[in-house]
Amino acid sequence: MNIQGLQKLTLLDYPDKVACTVFTAGCNFRCPFCHNASLVTHVDPGNDIPVEEVLAFLRKRQGVLDGVCVTGGEPLLQPDIIDFIKRVKELGYAVKLDTNGSIIFKLRQLVEEKLVDYVAMDIKNAPNKYGETIGIEEYNLENILQSVDYLKSGVVPYEFRTTVVREFHKREDFAAIGRWLVGADRYYLQGFVDSGDLIQSGLRAYNRDIMEQALEIVRRNVPNAELRGVE
Repeated sequence: MNIQGLQKLTLLDYPDKVACTVFTAGCNFRCPFCHNASLVTHVDPGNDIPVEEVLAFLRKRQGVLDGVCVTGGEPLLQPDIIDFIKRVKELGYAVKLDTNGSIIFKLRQLVEEKLVDYVAMDIKNAPNKYGETIGIEEYNLENILQSVDYLKSGVVPYEFRTTVVREFHKREDFAAIGRWLVGADRYYLQGFVDSGDLIQSGLRAYNRDIMEQALEIVRRNVPNAELRGVE
């Protein structure tokens, strides 16, 4: 496991739970607006946190923390992610997985083995703009489409979420995303925040008025969609 970050307490990352967040390094996407670019473009193995150190922390927090969020980067790229999550589950924690949905076979395995309790999948943009938005032109969407359908089938509690960036997301994209995600349990439009650790500089967020207009468009097909992290 290439673990390069541990947030020891979060009240935001895991809905309705007191949790910590484990950050894995490496990603197969190159989203220009990625807020964890240091975990994507210039990973230094020398910064890895030993798995046993993370597990020792979790043992000490048993009875204090409810859950563990596993994020990245893209966690499902880790060759030993399943073994790691098994060990976390053995300590009695609920596990939330953040994923871009590109590795459907591992997502299925984790769900079918009841190793994850909640999945948050990023929806980067409308299908016709996916390659542009993730920094990989001509990207084959098949795994993404399968992951969306799999989660929508109700096999595990989940949410979809889109980080909205002015340079990438337009009115027609929100309409297309809404049509794609029709029937989804939970979908969030998230406000973009410049973390200072981006792949591309100069990107901007929409103001609240525009975000509310985007939400109205999405709600034509996903009535329970919400805004998140919008000032």
